[in-house]
Formats: sequence, structure tokens, C-alpha cells
Amino acid sequence: MNEPLCIEPEQPGKFESLVENARRSLLAQRNADGYWEGELSSSALSTATAVCALEAHVRQNSKLDQQQRTTILDRIDRARLWLIENQNDDGGWGDTLKSHSNISTTLLVWGALNGSDAGLENRKENRKAAEAKAQAWIERAAGSLDPEHIARAVRARYGKDQTFSVPILMALACTGRLGNSEAQAWKLVPQLPFELAAFPKSWFAAMKLPVVSYALPALIAIGLVRHRKAPTWNPLAKLARNTASTRCLKVLESIQPASGGFLEAIPLTSFVAIALIAAGYGDHSAVTQGVAFLLDTFRPDGSWAIDTHLATWVSTLSINALSHCEDCKLILSSELSLKRWICDQQYTQIHPFTNAAPGGWSWTPLSGGVPDADDTPGAMLALKAFYDQGHSEAKSGEQNRQDERGQTELARRALAGALWLMDLQNRDGGIPTFCRGWGTLPFDRSNPDITAHAIRAWLSWYEFADAKMQVRMRNAILQAMRFLKQRQCTNGAWVPLWFGNQYVQDEENLTYGTSRVLLAWLAASEKPWLSQSTDLEIQKRVEMAARWLVRAQQEDGSWTGADQDSLQSACKGLEPSSIGSIEETAIAVEALADLCQHATGSPKETGMDPILVLDCRQAMFRGVAWIHQHTAEGTQFPASPIGFYFAKLWYYEKHYPICYCVAALERVAKLMRVKA
Repeated sequence: MNEPLCIEPEQPGKFESLVENARRSLLAQRNADGYWEGELSSSALSTATAVCALEAHVRQNSKLDQQQRTTILDRIDRARLWLIENQNDDGGWGDTLKSHSNISTTLLVWGALNGSDAGLENRKENRKAAEAKAQAWIERAAGSLDPEHIARAVRARYGKDQTFSVPILMALACTGRLGNSEAQAWKLVPQLPFELAAFPKSWFAAMKLPVVSYALPALIAIGLVRHRKAPTWNPLAKLARNTASTRCLKVLESIQPASGGFLEAIPLTSFVAIALIAAGYGDHSAVTQGVAFLLDTFRPDGSWAIDTHLATWVSTLSINALSHCEDCKLILSSELSLKRWICDQQYTQIHPFTNAAPGGWSWTPLSGGVPDADDTPGAMLALKAFYDQGHSEAKSGEQNRQDERGQTELARRALAGALWLMDLQNRDGGIPTFCRGWGTLPFDRSNPDITAHAIRAWLSWYEFADAKMQVRMRNAILQAMRFLKQRQCTNGAWVPLWFGNQYVQDEENLTYGTSRVLLAWLAASEKPWLSQSTDLEIQKRVEMAARWLVRAQQEDGSWTGADQDSLQSACKGLEPSSIGSIEETAIAVEALADLCQHATGSPKETGMDPILVLDCRQAMFRGVAWIHQHTAEGTQFPASPIGFYFAKLWYYEKHYPICYCVAALERVAKLMRVKA
């Protein structure tokens, strides 16, 4: 049984120990350069696509010497073995080792197992058994192994968004899993309008492409192979595509990063290589560099992750978590190299991939990164933590002048980020991920979690902007707040874009969305020009969200992705401990602690319902008690699968439960005024 009073004044030692252990665990994760690199989970989806790409490369490339060929075949062999050994009991595969089986990953692995027998001579029986189990799973999920049924099931998973459905069908056609007739197989792969990539990038939003903004490499490569394999009957369209092919390949070449990995993403890079090889462009630099990237990112256990790493993202999460520590000056004040590292990640030139203006940050310092509207606010808030700490230290003489110059530079960079976000804001007031105006597909629409993050970042630097910029910033914040108001569900929750939960209806993560957005509303409530705005109804929005979070807490004190009403039918009877996660519990505790701080720490009457505040406080206590128990007092942090990109791609990051716990516990320590 949990100990709900483990953080109450009569037992402060338990909480102090918990906070200290968690903080020590977080700091221990820094690498030799002083920042956090994290570690993404191995992915069956990534491993399957990489196997398909490498095998296609070996099959078509007669110029490989024996050593190169042997190396690649060995990695294909080890990867297939990893896939076979990590097949779920039901016969399918999920994206991670902790994920439920899904149609996309199972089909891709099924395709990856259909290659040559090179290297698997001693394991043919295991491979045949894995294929048989996979086929039985696919028959249950798609209705049969008929290619048309398979194609229909894939399209149904993604709807009108072809970003994933078309690459998956293309890979299945290339691996012979869409039937014996190549002509029939390629007709099941929709033709992507790759020729549009020959137009100026500024036109893309107006052209309403059927893929999301970051998928331009897939649009080009898969569009090309479909055109080569099953060209249109329309002579004008055929001529246009033939004419545009060379130009589009040059565009693809121009946006490939130095690492060779598009977005540092293994699946995207693999899909591009598979398509170009099948289209007859196996010698193109996008293939050779892409294959080199795949070989570089291969893991010793035989797998690949979904991306190289999220170093910038997990570093800013860590800095922001530690910023609430009473002793943060001991952590942040001496971290000059870390401060410079964050600054150095800001883009200072137009990005060749998305045509993004300077001023933003990506999730990674690697060459495949792209500036986005979630990492940019994270970096801005981290810079504010450094600024606040530097400003609080009294110095004199030359050291003081140097520090002032450093402080000015932090503000300059943060305000450049603020301007970048304002230029990205959509007409509806919300913030998209990468590109303004690509509003036809879920990924590119304005979304609450990123919009809330931008609001918090804007508010943190608002006082540092000049009068002209403040006017614009106020307008941007008001528009963003109105967007959030409009997107709040009637039950008080918000649905995020970037994080999902496999136990919830539509695989949404309302706990993440509601907790992150609540932090923005609480930050806004501190500004009179926002709190006094009657149309925003800030207090009402905050109380609705808080009531939802309290109601969503499970019996054991944890949170999963939603309340009981929103869980999938098959999950409503599960034990809370089997579906609650450290990440979601910590995120909810952080939001509730911040709410309690606002309700009790202000000298002015907040007007918040005192019964609700008490409920929030008790829920927070129970959440901390659960964290205390399930992290072995802040020393062990098992990660849980989390949905990425509208909950259709899954991963977990070993760093998330640690930094989210520290953020929550430091907020609680601040609230309780415990010397941790």
C-alpha cells in the first residue's frame, strides 16, 4: 500500500531523500561534454525498414567489395534475428518492445523477413515460424492476406494523411508482399505528386500536398518509383513527371544533411533508399549516404532506434526541471559550457529542408535536425533559467561586465526565438510544428501542446522585448490563448499532437495535453493584462483542467493517458499499476503542484475554489507517493511507450521519466518549502 503522507511535514526525510536521489540520477545522465544525450528505445519499425533498405542496396549494387558485402549481410542477419526474437506473443510487432502489435510495424517486419536467406541458413525454421505467426496476425487484423485487404487496412489506419501509408505500401511492393504481380502491386501504391517538389518551397502550403511538411524526401523518392513502376495513362501528367524527375532529384540531394539521415530518422531515410533503388537510382548520393547513415546508427544488439537521439530536447527538459531547485545555482551557475552549447544549437541561417527562417531550435544538434516549435520554446525557457540564475548573483568589476554581456546575449537569442515562433503562428492563433499554413493534415495543424509551450516561452521573455515587439507578442499570446480556449474539451482536457498512449481511445494522451496546457494558463494568470481579460475566462479554464486531472488519477495514485471514460474498452478493467506510468504521473504532479503554488503562494486572493485546491493537493501527494514507490525512492526509472506524431509512431526515451520526475518533485519542494 502507498504511503500518502510521505511528503508531509512529519515525514520530510522521505521526500528530501526522494528529491535528492532523483536529482542525482538526472545529473548522472550527462555526457562528457556536459549535456544530456538520452537514449531512444530500439524500434521494430525502424529495424524492419533498415533491413529492407540494406538488402535492396546489396542486391542491386555489384560494386560492393567482399568486405562491405559481408558487413552489410551480417547486420541484416543480426537485425532479422532481433526481430524474430522480439515478436509479440500474439504474432505481431509493436514499434517498441513494450508496444502493442500494430498493422504498420507487423507488415513492415513481414516484408523484411521476405528477403534472401543469406546469413540465416541456421535459423530458417525460426524465420518460417515467425512468418507464419505474423501472417496469422495480419489475417486477423486485415481480414486476409489479400493485397487489396492489406492496402485497405493500412489506409484506414492513417486516413487521408499519406505520410506513412504510402511508404509502407511501397515497401511491401518492393519486398513482394503485395502479391506476385508487380503491376497489380504497384497499382495499390498511390501516386504521390513528386513533380510539385520542383516548384519553389514557398508554394508548398498552397499546393496542399498529401504528406506532412517534413516528408518531402519521401514524396520525391516514392513518387518517382511509383511513376517508374506504374506510370499514369495521362500523357501530359507523364510528360510533366518525366521532365521534373531530374530537378526533383537535385532537390532531394540539396536537402540531404551531412549525416545522410533525413531528419536523423531511420524510417524516413530507409524509405527513401528503398524507393530510389527500386526506381533505378541506386547509385544516387541519397542512397549511398543514406546507407552509410543506416550502418552508422546500427546498434550492437541488432536493432535501430526511431531517430539518432533527442539531445537538445532532453537537455532543455533537464535544465528546466532543475531550474525549480532551491539550490539550482550550484547546478546552473557554473555551467558555462552547457549554456554555450544551448546557444550554439540555435539556427542562424535559413534551413534548406523546410525553408525555416533563422531563430529556431531543433531536437538534436546533429545535421539532420530541423527547427521546430516545441524545441524552440524549450530552449528559450532553458535560457531564461540561466538568465535568472546569472542575474541573481552579485558580482563586480570586469567579471560583472562580462556577465552582463553574456546576459544580453541570452536575451538576444531568446527574443530571436520568440520572433521565430510569432512568424510561425497560424491564422487560428495556434502553433504548428514546422511550417506555417500547412493545415490540411493533423501533423501540420495548430495543436494545443506546442501552442501552450510557446505561450510559456513568450511570457518568460515578454519583459525583455522592446515596446514594438511587446505589442506584437501580446497579440500573439492573446490569439494563442483564444485558440487553447476553443480547443479545450467539454470535460476540461486538451488533446495533444506529439504524445500518445496505447491504452486510450484513439491512442490519445489527454494527461500529457492537459498538464502541459494547464502550465500555460497558470503562467498567463500571473499577467494582469491576461488575467483581467474576461473573454479568456482563465480561472474557469484552469479549474476545468484541474478537475479533469484529479478525476483522471487512478486508484493507486498514478496517472495513465486519460480518465477511465476515455480508456479503450479492453483496458478499463486492467490493474492501475499495469497502465500507470512514471512519465504521466510526474507530468500531472508537476501541473498540480504549480496550480497549488498559484493558489496558495500569491498574496492576493486567487478566487480559486478552495475545495478544488485541496483536492489537487491531495492528488499531488498521492502522485508523489506513487513515484516514491515505483522509482525505488528516486533511483530507478523504467520508461513507458509514448506515441509520437499523432500517436501513430511509438518510442520511449530512457531520459523522460527521470527529468519529468525531477521537474515534478522540484515543483513540489518549492511549494512545500522543503529544504531538499
